[in-house]
Amino acid sequence: MPSVNRWWIAVAGFCMQMALGAGYAWSVFRIPLVKEYGWSISQVSFTFSISWLFLGLSAVVGGLWLNRSGPRVVGMVAGLLWGGGVFLSSFSAYKLWWLYLTYGVMGGTGLGMGFVVPVAVLVKWFPERRGLITGIAVGGFGAGALVAAPLAGRLLQHVGPMPTLMYLGITYAIVAVSGAFFMQNPPEGWKPAGWAPSAAQVSQRSDRDYSLGEALRTWQWWAICALLSINTIAGISVVSQAAPLFQELGKVNAVTAATFVGIISLGNGLGRIFWAWISDLTGRKTAFFTMYLLQAIIFWNFHSISSPIVLLVASFVVLVCYGGAYGITPAFAADYFGPRHVGPIFGLMLLPWAFPAAFGPLLFAYLRQATGGYNQGLYLIAGVLTAAMILPVLVHPPRNRKIEQEAPVRAGLPLQAVSGTDAKA
Repeated sequence: MPSVNRWWIAVAGFCMQMALGAGYAWSVFRIPLVKEYGWSISQVSFTFSISWLFLGLSAVVGGLWLNRSGPRVVGMVAGLLWGGGVFLSSFSAYKLWWLYLTYGVMGGTGLGMGFVVPVAVLVKWFPERRGLITGIAVGGFGAGALVAAPLAGRLLQHVGPMPTLMYLGITYAIVAVSGAFFMQNPPEGWKPAGWAPSAAQVSQRSDRDYSLGEALRTWQWWAICALLSINTIAGISVVSQAAPLFQELGKVNAVTAATFVGIISLGNGLGRIFWAWISDLTGRKTAFFTMYLLQAIIFWNFHSISSPIVLLVASFVVLVCYGGAYGITPAFAADYFGPRHVGPIFGLMLLPWAFPAAFGPLLFAYLRQATGGYNQGLYLIAGVLTAAMILPVLVHPPRNRKIEQEAPVRAGLPLQAVSGTDAKA
């Protein structure tokens, strides 16, 4: 174990997440499937909703299982489920229920089980860079569509939707399983040589490792869930309708729209790393507040954008913020509840997250179909983001007053140096 290079594990985790994150490219399939098989916009969009719902439902299973069997086994099974689900969905021509079962249920289960593996592994290998490394760990997930969307767009033009799903499923399985093979935990109690947490890090971290049950009994766990879920509603609604949104508002063709989807997906991936890094510098709370503020401004003004380039830039910023929550939240969970059980603790956060993540895009698609435009959906998201800016202001680590007073001492600092008061009591 001492000879293991932790950065190579990070690279493998990034590649695994890219294969899983290709699921963000689903919007490229919406128009071809509607035209080819006569399904409605909502029916096709529901596939994406099912897969994201099962991502949330299965993430905690992956987190609990990796604590028992290790991350390699869980990651490889997850890769097979995701790739296998996409492959089997290639047999769903005129069978909508089969598309839901394979791509939605089976593929979504693989996504959830696999998503938590690199996060839980890397947060243990990099205690001094929790924000940055979890951003890298999930950055691949956000960047997956950068490759998958343009590739799928070109395959769709040449071979049609079902063969495209077959080829992509095989590719996803190979990449995900290969990356998962390198997933392993460090020895118990491991930390980088000569490293100790700073006073600022101590003040924003729990005093101990919480079990899953203990974390669930704190209001902070639910607050972090809400922060992630609300942020997700905004970004995932744009992701799920990205290609047709560019075609309708920006008046671009299908190939250009597919390329735009790939570009904004780059923002999703970059945002996970960028905002996670920012959160190491400013704190998780400040980073979340800033992301909410930026997105609220954009969504209040989205309806007035007609220029394809401006629309691309606005969508890119939304996806940067959308990805940022996934980079920050695992580090948030590790800070507030300790790294030991971060797999199941963060994994279970994806359960309440799954419902808005799944049904937000469905509602967005329904409003588009019912009203003939995106305005109502955009205003609804803007209002929710505006109201939710209070959450990052209120949340704080789950520690009692005594422990907060002892935190500077544990960091090796005298209490007087921090509070400026007499600490003899």
